[in-house]
Amino acid sequence: MDLPVMPPIRPMLAKTTTLEKALAQLPYVQIEPKWDGFRCLVFKDGDEVELASRNTKPLTRYFPEVVAAMREQLPARAVLDGEVFVAQRDEQGVDRLEFEVLQERIHPAQSRIEMLADKTPAGFVAFDLLALGDTAYVDWPFARRRAALEKALEPAAGPCFLTATTTDPSRAEQWFHQFEGAGLDGVVAKPLGAPYVENARTMLKIKHERTADVVVAGYREHKSSTPERPLLGSLLIGLYDDGQLQHIGVSASFTEVRRAELIEQLQPLVVPIEEHPWGRWAEFLTANPDRVPGTQSRWSQGKDLSFTPLRPDLVVEVAYDHMEGRRFRHTAQFRRWRTDRDPESCGYDQLDEPVGYDLADVLGARPAP
Repeated sequence: MDLPVMPPIRPMLAKTTTLEKALAQLPYVQIEPKWDGFRCLVFKDGDEVELASRNTKPLTRYFPEVVAAMREQLPARAVLDGEVFVAQRDEQGVDRLEFEVLQERIHPAQSRIEMLADKTPAGFVAFDLLALGDTAYVDWPFARRRAALEKALEPAAGPCFLTATTTDPSRAEQWFHQFEGAGLDGVVAKPLGAPYVENARTMLKIKHERTADVVVAGYREHKSSTPERPLLGSLLIGLYDDGQLQHIGVSASFTEVRRAELIEQLQPLVVPIEEHPWGRWAEFLTANPDRVPGTQSRWSQGKDLSFTPLRPDLVVEVAYDHMEGRRFRHTAQFRRWRTDRDPESCGYDQLDEPVGYDLADVLGARPAP
C-alpha cells in the first residue's frame, strides 16, 4: 500500500457545546449528523483495503462485507474518515442504528465473523477526505475537502454512504431533534475553513442531555483505591419495572475527595448479594446475555467488574444523553441526591422517548438549497 497519507492516523475529534452556540457560528460551520458507530479510517489502494479504529487498532477482519463493498464503491486510491454502523429494521418497518449489535461484530472466531457479516451486515458512512489519488487533502480547508469528497463518492449508494450536511439553521435544528429517533447521537459542527488536524478537538459536537431519577444499587471501587484509602469509582444505578429493579447503567465523574466521602457515606447500606434485588443474577459468571452487572463481555475481558451491593434506599438525579434499549448508552453524570423521592417510584415511564425516525431518511437527507 502506497498512499499520500499512511497509517497510523488518529482522527480529528470534537468538543462538546450547545446547539445554540453551534448554530450561532453558521454559516462558517457545516452541520452533520453525529453517527453512533465505530469511528473508522479507511485506507484503500486498489484492492488493498485497511480499516483502522480511532485508536489505530485494525478493524478490517471484522467487516468483510464492508471491505468488499469499498472495493466496488470507493475511489481506487483514497483515505477517508467515517464511521462503521449496523442498522436493523424494527416491527414498524423503520431502520435505526443498533450499537449493541455492532459491538457483537468484534469477535475472535472467523466463523462467527462470517456468520454475522451475513446476518447483521454493517455499512460505512464517510464524512471527511484525507487523500485521493496522489494528493493529500489534510491541509486543505474542510469546505474544499467536502467538495472533493462529494465528487469522489457520487456513485456510492450503500452500503457505503456519504453523510448529509447543511448550513441552514432551521434544517440543523430539525436534524438534531429528529435524527435521534433513528439512533443517532446528535449533530456535529465542522469549521469550513479548518484543515484536518490529527487527534485535535477542532470540531463541535452537540448531544442530547436529559435527566432522570434513578436508584443507587451498588458501587465499584476506583482503580486507584487501596485498603488504606478506599475510593468510589462508579455508582451502579437502576430503575423499577413491574416491581423488579433493573440495571440501567453507571454514574461516575467524581473528584478524588468526593470519591472518598461517598464510599464512607454508603457503607451503612452495604448488604450481602443474597439480600440484594440483583442476587438472582449471581449464577452468571462469564456470560452476560442481559447486561447483568458484575459479569463479563467481550468488551470487558480482564477488567474487574465486581461490585459492592447496596440496599436500594437512595435516589439520585443523573444526566444522560440517550438510551440504548433498556439502558443508558453512556455513563450518566451525577447531578444531585433526591431524598424526596421514593425508590419504588423511579421507573422507566419518566424517560423521554425520542420521536421515531427512519435511518433511511437520514442517509437520504439532502443539504438545504
